[in-house]
Amino acid sequence: MGRLLTPVFCRIQPHHAPKLRRLLGRLDVAKGPEDMNLPGWRLHNLAGDPAGFQSVTVNGNWRSIFTFQDGDAVLVD
Repeated sequence: MGRLLTPVFCRIQPHHAPKLRRLLGRLDVAKGPEDMNLPGWRLHNLAGDPAGFQSVTVNGNWRSIFTFQDGDAVLVD
């Protein structure tokens, strides 16, 4: 998580970093999508091409998407 603000991740807005840290920390201990259903995060299932993925709101139109496999978050974007 310390790499969030390094040049590799320069596309994130600095004011999104605190929520992204909380989100990634929660994903690290979550066993399924229901563990990501926190107030204000707007957890929902995606349809279409990313079917099988879930999404939570970071800020405005910014989302983080992920899916779970064997109790672990995988393919996090």
